Amino acid sequence: MLGFMALSDPTRRRIVEMLATRELRAGEIARRFDMTAPAVSQHLKLLREAGLVQVRRDAQRRIYAIDPAGLAEMDVWLSRFRRLWAGRLDTLERELTDPAAVRRNIP
Repeated sequence: MLGFMALSDPTRRRIVEMLATRELRAGEIARRFDMTAPAVSQHLKLLREAGLVQVRRDAQRRIYAIDPAGLAEMDVWLSRFRRLWAGRLDTLERELTDPAAVRRNIP
């Protein structure tokens, strides 16, 4: 899944976090990093190809925003694990709050 691979890089994660609050122009994004604009553009390109961000042109400016479809795809994949862990955590909570279970585990 390209989305997870794209987010494995801390710079790209930070870009996605920035875009989660509002749309930003490419130049605004680049100014927030200590790297060249072409380097930031490469990160944006990878995020776009992974389906996590979308870009629109406004005259000479490129404006980036989160692509909800890409994040939704990742969320669907993660939901299987949420269900798995929710059940296991519920079982753990029952064991930890059941006085009889606590006594069984005391040596």
